[in-house]
Amino acid sequence: MTEPERQEHHGHHSDWLTRVTAVFVDSKLAPLFILAAVLTGVLAVWATPSEEEPQILVPMIDIHVTMPGATPKEIENRVVTPMERILWEVPGVEYVYSTAGAGQAMTVVRFKVGENMEKSLVAAYTKLYQHLDWIPPGCFRPILKPHSIDDVPVLVAALWGGPYDARQLRVMANAVSEEVRRIPGVAETTVTGGRKRTVMVEPAPDRLRAQGLDMVSVVDAIGLQNKGQTIGDAFQSGKAVSIRLDNFFRTQKELSRAVVAVKNGRPVYLADVATIRDGFDEPADYVFFLPGHGLVKDGQAPGAAYPAVTLAIAKRAGENATKIADEALKRIKGLRGYVLPADVNLTVTRDYGETAKAKVDELLEHLILAAVTVGGVVALFLGLRASLVVMVAVPVTLAITLATYWLMGYTLNRVTLFALIFCIGILVDDPIVDVENIVRHLGLPGSRGKKLSDVIVEAVSEVRAPLVLATFTVIAAIAPMAYVGGLMGPYMRPMPVGASVAMLFSMLVAFCITPWTAKRALRPEPPGSGDAKPHGDIPDDVGTRAYLWLMDRLLKRPAWRWGFLGLVGLLFVGACSLFPAKRVLVKMLPFDNKSEFSVVVDMPRGTTLEETTAVCRELAAVVLKRPDVTEATLFAGTAAPMTFNGLIRHYYLRSGQNEAEIAVNLLPKSERSVQSHPIAKEVRQALSPIAAKYGAKIKVVELPPGPPVIQTLVAEIYGPTDQGRLAVARQVRDIMKKTPDVVDVDWYVDDPRPERVIRVERDKAQAAGIDPDRALSDVTASIAGTVAGLLHDELAREDAPIVVRLPLKDRADARDMGSIAVRGEGDRMVSLGQIASIREHVEPSQIYHKNLLPVIYVTGDVAGREESPIYAMNKVNATLEKIGKEGKGAWQTVSKAQLPILWTSMPEQTADYSMKWDGEWQITYEVFRDMGIAFAVVMVLIYILTVGWFGSYTTPLAIMAPIPLSLIGIIPAHALAGAFFTATSMIGFIAGAGIVVRNSIILVDFIEMRRGQGETLERAVEEAGAVRFRPMLLTAISVVGGAFVILFDPIFQGLAISLMAGEVAATIFSRMVVPVMYYLDARRTAR
Repeated sequence: MTEPERQEHHGHHSDWLTRVTAVFVDSKLAPLFILAAVLTGVLAVWATPSEEEPQILVPMIDIHVTMPGATPKEIENRVVTPMERILWEVPGVEYVYSTAGAGQAMTVVRFKVGENMEKSLVAAYTKLYQHLDWIPPGCFRPILKPHSIDDVPVLVAALWGGPYDARQLRVMANAVSEEVRRIPGVAETTVTGGRKRTVMVEPAPDRLRAQGLDMVSVVDAIGLQNKGQTIGDAFQSGKAVSIRLDNFFRTQKELSRAVVAVKNGRPVYLADVATIRDGFDEPADYVFFLPGHGLVKDGQAPGAAYPAVTLAIAKRAGENATKIADEALKRIKGLRGYVLPADVNLTVTRDYGETAKAKVDELLEHLILAAVTVGGVVALFLGLRASLVVMVAVPVTLAITLATYWLMGYTLNRVTLFALIFCIGILVDDPIVDVENIVRHLGLPGSRGKKLSDVIVEAVSEVRAPLVLATFTVIAAIAPMAYVGGLMGPYMRPMPVGASVAMLFSMLVAFCITPWTAKRALRPEPPGSGDAKPHGDIPDDVGTRAYLWLMDRLLKRPAWRWGFLGLVGLLFVGACSLFPAKRVLVKMLPFDNKSEFSVVVDMPRGTTLEETTAVCRELAAVVLKRPDVTEATLFAGTAAPMTFNGLIRHYYLRSGQNEAEIAVNLLPKSERSVQSHPIAKEVRQALSPIAAKYGAKIKVVELPPGPPVIQTLVAEIYGPTDQGRLAVARQVRDIMKKTPDVVDVDWYVDDPRPERVIRVERDKAQAAGIDPDRALSDVTASIAGTVAGLLHDELAREDAPIVVRLPLKDRADARDMGSIAVRGEGDRMVSLGQIASIREHVEPSQIYHKNLLPVIYVTGDVAGREESPIYAMNKVNATLEKIGKEGKGAWQTVSKAQLPILWTSMPEQTADYSMKWDGEWQITYEVFRDMGIAFAVVMVLIYILTVGWFGSYTTPLAIMAPIPLSLIGIIPAHALAGAFFTATSMIGFIAGAGIVVRNSIILVDFIEMRRGQGETLERAVEEAGAVRFRPMLLTAISVVGGAFVILFDPIFQGLAISLMAGEVAATIFSRMVVPVMYYLDARRTAR
């Protein structure tokens, strides 16, 4: 660009900006704008719903299908495979997971992030019911159950202790549940634990035989006599009278008088052949509350187990979690003495409303602290009056950004608030550069005698043009991150959205507010005697003199210049080498510091509920020895209240006698010195020997800081045959168990469990005059029990089913099944063993599919030094490769080659065995892939913007050169802090690119301006770093101060490190690299 072109270029950009600044420096609208912005921000804070996690719209539908008696293999072929094919056709479906079990199938359809729940549900329902002809005979219609993040309860309270048994506690919980449901905004309440009221009818086998009856006779008799119906109207004395049949059993006494047979003209009553109890059924689950050291009262011991019932309360979508939880808790406490006795304990085991409020309050404090820090930095360097200008601009911009979040439907959560803190680091540049230049101009000799307004307009206009460009380059750097897909998208989107809005309004504030505030806050000061420099604005201090001395040699001596650039390159390579050297580990997100975690327990299949409970109590007692554990709640045979993790992993379906979960609560993080992850690791280590003693598999499950996955490490095994997949999966499982830092290894293969298979011999049954279906019903009622109806107690809040089943002593031994009586023609009684064969078998394992392909999952977690899945995966891969070379791979029955290992995509076919890595790795890959693409787009956009502004194809290269140099600070800083390089670290690096480019633009624009004023190239280049270093330094210190408040947050630590270290490194290096690169480019162009 020639000198005349350069002058014209600057004049063109400055004229209209000068006019705009001149209008607002004395505008009466400015104070109104400030007031309106602040009030709008306050309104937004008050009106925006607050919650801990961001709203994630991921429609997920569980589809349950029952086909009684079918084996898992038949379920796979008859139900799962055809249903999957139909569901795969539904638009928006991303994953289809299926499980084929004995007599039942479950398919989970997960749609892409952002799909509408109602539309997704209607689409899946319509597609299934358009093709009902796929349902085979004997199979029931599908039941669809949609799930979303709003199913996760925001409040869980436990009722325990006092002189109350499990049934009484459940009655109380149901009464409380009815009251809570009336609160506007409450979506669903769930009562877990306690004993449901059940009327047990337990026929005595000998008395049944004596009367010629079987179990079906009793069930049918109860069902036929427990009837009621409105019949219609009859007329009496000219008026209509309603006729209603009321033959319901309402009391145990009425039920005992039910007639089950007539013998010799005399009725046989139910009480004659059965024992009737109005109580509860045999336990199907247990829930115990175990208080820790902080909750024990007089007469209680830490770790003692008390029967408990939990009440879980979920909110509707878009409701304020804090408000709902507060109102629910207030309503529950208000029921004391009315529904809840005074001597029953009420403990809140989960309050996401309180944690959301605490997080919001904490982050708002950090927000204020960050803003004050920025103001303090400006006050330290430029004076208190100058800091007032910044202290007005920053809150106004943040207030408008908060209002934007509110209007766009975002909630106040940890992500949006961190985005605001992140915004401070990038939006302070506008007011800082403005006010610094105003202060500098006020000190120039040429400003003496000028009106303050004129000086402000002149100073702001000088830097406003490059800052407009810099604003759009920062937006260009941040905005592409909004397009990160998958489950991480909703976690990341508030940052680019908020930051882009903040930058735009920061520019608007710089036009409208900063000149007005500066005129009222600043006072012109006469320049000192030492200010008479050629341009009156080059600082005269040791640092500047050293800089000018060094720059003089870098510009005039090629050896110095190329040696300096070579040193910078060497530092860059050295910093990047910390990744392969494992001095800095890469992980999607670090571990959070939550106040809860859970221990998921799987006993060997066939373990009784009582044994599972006893083992879990022993495990819980060990956990409760820790002083930082406040309480634990044990759920055996039933699922704990859902968490976001449990929603994705489907823990809410756990109901086997061998399945349990211990929900552990910790002291608030402000009251303990150890974070939750080290506690979880210590708990795992303490529990492992106990679990091994009983053959139990345990998983210590922490709440993830980001989107949950099935497990941290997931190896998916595909292949042509069931047995082959099993062999490969077993080999992978054994390798993972021996791999360092891999814990909680498990696989989706059921343990062998004996089963007895009854097969009715049709010829023998027909000869005895017995319908095989009746024999099946007799066995079902004898062993599992059959619901014959309800006891119609009008005052009961829960159904009281009438269950007919043999007493425990008559069915305790599975070998006695052959003696079950079946009634044939002519009241002939036949033992089941006479008409059926009973054989011992091994119960088949469930079969799993993913996206229409059969699969076996091998899972694990990571704990140790290298707590990132990628390193454990590489170790497993290396072991598999070694086994393959030795010819010992289980997959080598099909192919002698190495096992194909897929990283990012599923196999296209299953003719060969293969393994795909999933779990946290899949999200890590998607996030870093999308962010890598975003960064590439960022570079292109910045290049295009700077080319358009400076009218050169090569000058932008000098401007963008310092971008990678920020890694010289970022990577070593992660190593020094012992922190993972995470997705938030990458966000900090990309966002830092925008800040670095701003500094570069300020430097290059100053050089262009000086050259336009007739300065030599060398002199202009040297002066740029001297004059513009102070605003660059102020911005860097402000970014560091703003980011410091989140440095110790476990999730956003990587973001803070990247912003702080990257900004420091880029500021130091760009002060010299950018002028040198510009100098080389300008010399080349001049030739």
